[in-house]
Amino acid sequence: MTTPTRPGFPHRHLLGIEGLSPLDIAGLLDRADEAVEISRQVEKKRTTLRGRTQINLFFEPSTRTQSSFELAGKRLGADVMNMSVASSSVKKGETLIDTAATLNAMRPDIIVVRHHQAGAVHLLARKVDCAVVNAGDGAHEHPTQALLDALTIRRNKGRIEGLTVAICGDVLHSRVARSNIILLQALGARVRVIGPSTLLPPGLARFGVEVHTDMRAGLSGVDIVMMLRLQRERMNGSFVPSVKEYFRYFGLDGEKLSLAKPDALVMHPGPMNRGVEISSEVADGAQSLIREQVEMGVAVRMAVLEALATHLPNA
Repeated sequence: MTTPTRPGFPHRHLLGIEGLSPLDIAGLLDRADEAVEISRQVEKKRTTLRGRTQINLFFEPSTRTQSSFELAGKRLGADVMNMSVASSSVKKGETLIDTAATLNAMRPDIIVVRHHQAGAVHLLARKVDCAVVNAGDGAHEHPTQALLDALTIRRNKGRIEGLTVAICGDVLHSRVARSNIILLQALGARVRVIGPSTLLPPGLARFGVEVHTDMRAGLSGVDIVMMLRLQRERMNGSFVPSVKEYFRYFGLDGEKLSLAKPDALVMHPGPMNRGVEISSEVADGAQSLIREQVEMGVAVRMAVLEALATHLPNA
């Protein structure tokens, strides 16, 4: 996958999109483009991480993200261990710092972490000697999701600069929205955020995005419609009157999608709640990139692991 002319990735960890330059982001997307072709071959194995140990440490369940990190590590030749937190010492009262010290003593090379608390991944990265990848921390960031979304857009539209992207739904609880806002604007896209006022964080406009509480007005003339899952497991209190009302005003169906550009494309980070934030007609329609996003997820995670491997001892 590595080409001698590509600029190196200057960071030891990937903890967020914030802090990455446009050149850093473009370099990762270029690596991921090559990884897509590798993943489509019969022989998918590479030796980039041969002899290295990768631990996937997930404090929250995630079928898509964990399985794609596992596949990515194995395709690059790493020994991959998935740590089941539900049956670990964490459930018996062990702190995150204790867990970090225990894992560090095992001398892993890369730890991929998902945690329900924002900032937990940054804390863990300060306590271990290996590379750390943020696979989602609370409502803070989800950098590899934003990268795979950008890769999907770039491969289908040929560019990101100058496009108008609408991010719709439960922005308040979404780490995906935050990472995408930072990344898309860094690469020159115009970002709109659409949702009910109860699901939009205060001060959102200071991030340089257009804020809409009317779905139809917000979708007018956009190139990409990115739907977000209604994260009811993170909600304490009533944020929407009912699922039926939410879909009526903020769910994406064919009629609302027709307000976007005729060649607009639809995305969703998954898992989808059909009939809540998106209709089956749209999710399975010709404009949907949702299945392609899953494929791009493995490629992006291969690219990230490979980029971080250049900073490992004896690389």
